[in-house]
Amino acid sequence: MSGFVSLVGAGPGDPELLTLRALRRLRAADLVLNDALVPTDLLELAPNAQRFYVGKRAGRHSIDQEGIHGLMIRAAQRGQRVVRLKSGDSFVLGRGGEEALALEAAGIAYEVIPGVSSALAAPALAGIPVTHRGMASGFAVVSGHAEPSYAPILDGIAPGTLTLVVLMGAKTRAAIATRLIARGWAPTTPTALIHGASQRDGNTWIGDLATLGDARCDSELPAVIVIGEVVSLAGQISYSELRELISATS
Repeated sequence: MSGFVSLVGAGPGDPELLTLRALRRLRAADLVLNDALVPTDLLELAPNAQRFYVGKRAGRHSIDQEGIHGLMIRAAQRGQRVVRLKSGDSFVLGRGGEEALALEAAGIAYEVIPGVSSALAAPALAGIPVTHRGMASGFAVVSGHAEPSYAPILDGIAPGTLTLVVLMGAKTRAAIATRLIARGWAPTTPTALIHGASQRDGNTWIGDLATLGDARCDSELPAVIVIGEVVSLAGQISYSELRELISATS
């Protein structure tokens, strides 16, 4: 028998922000391999599936990447319908490309179901448009996990020319701010640190680049950093208040 693998982007965590196709695949799944940041609410959408946690948090890996490839391949070879469930979008700093290539090499049938990337969702849910006429006509998304990864990109961006979105940068936020200021970014550049954007216990810190390193950081919630003039709109766009009202009445 030959099964099938769906590489599914779970979005920012709110089940209502899943795509319809992702929801159908979860309901029909035999096996769900989920990451650390996928909330329980999403897993409950796969009532008939076996769930296997394959999450990776900083310094705490439940299984290595090759092991994840092996789990997907063996399950599909047994004829199972597998959902590889990742937060955000699988192809945005999520190693989805590596998993697709592994399935391709093994001759396993698969599909890619995009999700709403937290690089876009977190700012939007915090009332921050990543582009805005007269402020920013573009944006860059970078991983803040390690300096060798982000340094060349940050050094190549002219100060203040676009909105900078940093994923996985909570622990390196002070170093990132210091580097940008040294490269000519104004210390007063509006900056946001967004935790758990779609979760009830989420919160957003608004300040400037010079004080980013001092911002309170909740290590248990996913964090997104937004740097640029568009952050100044956060206090004017009150979608977060509307979202709370919708949640309370739904």
